[in-house]
Amino acid sequence: RRNFTRLRNETLIVTAWSYSRVNTFKQCPKKYYHLNVKKDVKDTGSAATRYGNKVHKAAEKYIKDNIPLAKEYQFMQNTLDAFNNIKGEKHCELRLGVAKEDGNFAATKFGAADVWYRGIADLVILNDERAFIVDYKTSNYADTKQLDLLAGAVFINYPQVKKIKSALSFVISNEFVTKEHTSDLYKSYIGVFDEALERIEVAANEGVWNPVDGPLCAFCPVTSCEHNRR
Repeated sequence: RRNFTRLRNETLIVTAWSYSRVNTFKQCPKKYYHLNVKKDVKDTGSAATRYGNKVHKAAEKYIKDNIPLAKEYQFMQNTLDAFNNIKGEKHCELRLGVAKEDGNFAATKFGAADVWYRGIADLVILNDERAFIVDYKTSNYADTKQLDLLAGAVFINYPQVKKIKSALSFVISNEFVTKEHTSDLYKSYIGVFDEALERIEVAANEGVWNPVDGPLCAFCPVTSCEHNRR
């Protein structure tokens, strides 16, 4: 199933989806519409997201290029050293693309015309039939569906992999949420958001993107919305 989005009375647009895009729709369909369909609003992010990006970049440079951590990021030294000690081929910020047609999945490039799902794994370690997936977190929010999606994409892109250990790594508190995945269940992993994707398609076909009033309205970039409290 593709993620169909369109403007009412205008040409149908087919776009790839990602974990963050689906979460935006679940948070508020109107916000999703302006950011991803009409594209008349840009989200520049918050101070928290900008800090998270800096942490991710520091971790990437440390593992990929062996660049020492700046003093303000040394709190994650032990965690990153543990990942570095895992045997295998390490890929930082690995971009994964998945194509889907008639219920069948195939590997494709992240920016390909036929891409259906896009995911970026902070760290993937490949070791023959086993793999490790790590997603760094600077907040305390944990959603293992993100790990499911990435595991499904890794199985599709690297068919030699049969088992995956994955983790949400809360680098500030040095805590982890872990899961294990097996290749025989890859379709269930890549399909964890099927219900949400169907809701997005219904919204697109009906041209109805209802706003949701909630606490995050205070930070929403869609200032034209009646619920915006920025």
